Amino acid sequence: MEKEEISKKFVHFLREKYYQNLLETVRDGLQFLEIDFKILDEFDTPLSEKLLYQPEDTLKIFEQAIKEIDLPDTVEIKFRFRNLPEFACIPIRHLRSHHIGQFVSVEGTVRRSSEILPEIATTIWTCPQCNTRIFLEQNERAMKKPISCDCGYKGRFELFDKKLVDTRWIQIEETFESTEGEKPSQLNIYLRDDLTSPKMRPKTDAGNRLRITGILKEVTKVTQKGKRSVQLDILLAANHVETTEIDASDLKITPEDEQKIIEFSKDPNIYEKVIDSIATSTYGLREIKEAIAYQLFSGVPHIMKDGTRIRGDIHILLIGEPSTGKSQLLKLVSKLANRGKYVSGKGVTAVGLTASVIKDEQFSGGWVLEAGAMVLANKGVCNIDEFEKMHESDQVALHEALEQQTISISKASIMATLPAQTAVLAAANPKFGRFDFMKGIADQVTVPETLLSRFDLKFALFDVPDVERDTKLADHIMKSRTAESFPEGEPIIDPILLRKYVAYARKNCFPKMTAEVGEIIKKFYIDTRSKYVQRGPISITPRQYEAMIRLAEASAKIRLSPVVTEDDARRAIKILQTSLQQLGLDKDTGLIDIDKIESGTSSSQRNKIRIMIDIIDSLTKEIGKIIPIEDVLSAAENEGINESDSMEVIERLKREGQLMEPKYKHLQKV
Repeated sequence: MEKEEISKKFVHFLREKYYQNLLETVRDGLQFLEIDFKILDEFDTPLSEKLLYQPEDTLKIFEQAIKEIDLPDTVEIKFRFRNLPEFACIPIRHLRSHHIGQFVSVEGTVRRSSEILPEIATTIWTCPQCNTRIFLEQNERAMKKPISCDCGYKGRFELFDKKLVDTRWIQIEETFESTEGEKPSQLNIYLRDDLTSPKMRPKTDAGNRLRITGILKEVTKVTQKGKRSVQLDILLAANHVETTEIDASDLKITPEDEQKIIEFSKDPNIYEKVIDSIATSTYGLREIKEAIAYQLFSGVPHIMKDGTRIRGDIHILLIGEPSTGKSQLLKLVSKLANRGKYVSGKGVTAVGLTASVIKDEQFSGGWVLEAGAMVLANKGVCNIDEFEKMHESDQVALHEALEQQTISISKASIMATLPAQTAVLAAANPKFGRFDFMKGIADQVTVPETLLSRFDLKFALFDVPDVERDTKLADHIMKSRTAESFPEGEPIIDPILLRKYVAYARKNCFPKMTAEVGEIIKKFYIDTRSKYVQRGPISITPRQYEAMIRLAEASAKIRLSPVVTEDDARRAIKILQTSLQQLGLDKDTGLIDIDKIESGTSSSQRNKIRIMIDIIDSLTKEIGKIIPIEDVLSAAENEGINESDSMEVIERLKREGQLMEPKYKHLQKV
């Protein structure tokens, strides 16, 4: 097919199928026109094949053909093609040498992104002998210069002018679902012109999932000695970019799916069905599965009038003994959740969770931004196993991500704020293997108290011998391993349909809370706090109050209800009470104490510490710097503190460096 024939066919195609779109493009002052490849293929198959197999030359002809169409203004328009046929949509790991020079489509998640920088596209040189203007297109790293002029001059030419374009480099990585456990393959993408516009930039930032159409090109490698290598790199010169929040093949919600989802939402037993469809291979843990169901559907984010954003995502922390099914639960949830990511505390660092700035020679030797798991799981669930084994400095990096749901980076030449609207499901083990529910979390898990307070729900998983429960667990495991029918292990709602259910609810359902329902949660909050005012411990704080609102909204979303009802509020209160009672019970008062959960020190323990310090101060004034332990224990007993508790407080003060034992059974205040 000759150049003139290609141009003629494309002009005919534009006039018949896209003339009105062209007029709107010119009227709006846009630089590009988006074309559906399928429409071009149906109009003229040979022309569409020419574009697929010889895209570079064909696109130049297309851009020149616009001059033959009567338009109000003379404009330069780039043509962006989407919806390539299935055979041209190639996984990154399957790109081969025969694909070089062809039009292909790839999908992946942006891991790195460079700053947008100007690049010389065309240079204009002047011949000093005949003043002829020489135009050269620049497509190499080093600027090309003219070698000779038509007049025969060979020498130094003067640079008269140059045309600049905006460019950006990004690196995409295969999605977790397509790797099948192997190391994800990566591909460098070259963006220019309107693909770097302010409207497009957020779409190509680190963390976004993209489908990119473009021309696969080869790049020459240069060795350390400055010589060209025989091995080549590849890059994709992007022609069209679109975001794909979910995998189109798996989570495309059809009208039939929507009908099933709506029918499920009206089922009076919908909560039991959703809970029974989560991690069916894991026995028991019903309260935790209910909490995970609320986490998957999430609450509703709120933007205050002053611009403050209140998160809707629900964070859950599981603390349990070995072999209680924590890791299995997290892995199953990561597969069930849309944009779910699974990481382990031993193999993750702060930059692996949040984001990092690195210097990469592939991106013009500059600094580039690389997204971590929290950013990659944006609008999904990030599952963090072995949470307590993360280094403390890495845990601290999560403070902003858990509450503000952003990742702020200010390193090298890059200052950026990345979205991390991610729910976190974390699992941790007690310090000494077994869990002691009479002690606070901070005493048993190496997690900062400020981080603990950001989790809406915290649960303890115990491995306590119980004949009836152990029998049921053994039967559950045996049935799941044998060939006999095992209906209890089959989810009521198919996992793919449940993922679609969650995606549909998150996208379309934003329940509002009425004043009457709000009063129920408010009354519970105030009554719970007022009961404990006179007796010391604080049982609930505003953080738990907000958590109840989120849980109630999530409960309404499961039914696709536009409003939060009284039943939703009571479900939220019940699940929060379960969480508080498991980990916040004070053995001395028999009351729930939020300080015991979040700081490791209950109010009664703080009172004992204060009394003991007062006793030691008083005895120091009477006896001197060194005082016998017997005198301290005797004075403490008069204040109602038994010997065991007194010794526990003394040992704690010694560990914290407030007391020392200069000689046997004697104390001295430091």
